[in-house]
Amino acid sequence: MNLEQLRSFLLSLPGAEETFPFGPVTLVAKVGGKMFALFGLDNEPLRLNLKCLPEQAEVLRELYPAVLPGYHMNKRHWNTVILDGSLPDADIIDMIDESYRLVVQGLPQSRRPV
Repeated sequence: MNLEQLRSFLLSLPGAEETFPFGPVTLVAKVGGKMFALFGLDNEPLRLNLKCLPEQAEVLRELYPAVLPGYHMNKRHWNTVILDGSLPDADIIDMIDESYRLVVQGLPQSRRPV
């Protein structure tokens, strides 16, 4: 998955928006004002931070060398996924979907996308 495919997928999710609260090279994808994904545009390979259930985060880290504790994030709830080609795109999409779902689930009903 390359940068444009990643951005396109993130923004295709209902209510998703692209923001740059940490500067011009750190893209943050939010829904309802809460982040569900972030990555540095200047990283090669891309490193994507995604929210995850704590139990699932540990399992993913054991299964995939490209999944690490979340860089500069709560390592219990966030993973950093290195997009180095070692993970199938379908697995990356599943991780993004789960991160998005967890964030939407935590939003008040009034801020959830329709």
